[in-house]
Amino acid sequence: MNFVIDGIRYHVDCWGSGKPLVLLHGFTGDSAGWREFYPFWASTRSVFAIDIIGHGQTSSPDGVSFYTIEKAAEHLKKIFHHLNISKADVLGYSMGGRLALTFALKHQHLVDRLILESATPGLRTEEERIIRRANDLKLAHMILEKGVHHFVDYWENIPMFDSQKALPEATRNRIRAQRLHNDPKGLSNSLKGMGTGSQPSWWEDLAKLSLNVLLITGELDKKFCEIADIMTATLPNCEWQTVKKCGHAIHVEKPEKFGTIVEEFLFSRMKK
Repeated sequence: MNFVIDGIRYHVDCWGSGKPLVLLHGFTGDSAGWREFYPFWASTRSVFAIDIIGHGQTSSPDGVSFYTIEKAAEHLKKIFHHLNISKADVLGYSMGGRLALTFALKHQHLVDRLILESATPGLRTEEERIIRRANDLKLAHMILEKGVHHFVDYWENIPMFDSQKALPEATRNRIRAQRLHNDPKGLSNSLKGMGTGSQPSWWEDLAKLSLNVLLITGELDKKFCEIADIMTATLPNCEWQTVKKCGHAIHVEKPEKFGTIVEEFLFSRMKK
C-alpha cells in the first residue's frame, strides 16, 4: 500500500487480521524484513510494516528537516489516521525502536503496548550528541561520495553486527540485497536527521510512559543490555527479556525465539 503524507510517499506492507500491530524497521532496513513473522501474527493481528522515510519504497526527499525523529513521529500519527488506526501495539527495532519510543511519548493515547528491540532513549548529554553527530555526518558523506555498496561493506563489518556472520549465507545475502536496495540520499539524510546524536534525549521522559513496555536485547549486545537495564529501572511498567547467544538484531538471528517472545507478550494482553 502506498499513499502520500505531507508530500512524502509512504509504503506500508499490510497483512493479517485482528488488532493492529505496527512494525518499524532499523537503519538500512525496510518493511520486507518483517515478512518472516507472517506465521506468528497473521492469524491474530492486522500488521502494518512501514518503510520509514529514506528507506525501502518510501520517498527520500532532499530536505534533512523531513527526517527528524519528531517529524517522523508526526507523520506516523498521520499514517495511523490514514489507516483508520485508533490504537495499536507498536514494535520498533534499533532506529525504529527510537522512533517507536518517540511516538509513544508524543502520542501515548495511540499506543497500547510498546515493544523495543535493541533501542535507546538517546544520548544523555549534549557533549555525547555532538560527538555522535560528527561521526554520523562522516558516514552520511561516505554514502554519497562512495555509494551504497561501499557503505554496506563497511556497515556489515561494524562490531555490533559481528554475530550475524554466523548466519546462513542465504540469510546474509538476503539482508545485504535489501540494504543495497536503499536510496543513498535517503540513508545519508536519515543519518543526519534521525541519527542517535540528532534526536533529543528521552531519558528524563521515560517515567511518563504508563503503558506496558517490553524490552528485548541480545546477550552478546552488551551496550544495549546495559541500556535496557537502566531503562527497566525507570519505566513504570516494563518487562525485559534477553536472548541467549544473540547480538543486536534478535529478529534476524533468532526469529523463532523473537516471534515467540513478542507473541506471548501481546497474547498476555489479549487474555485479560
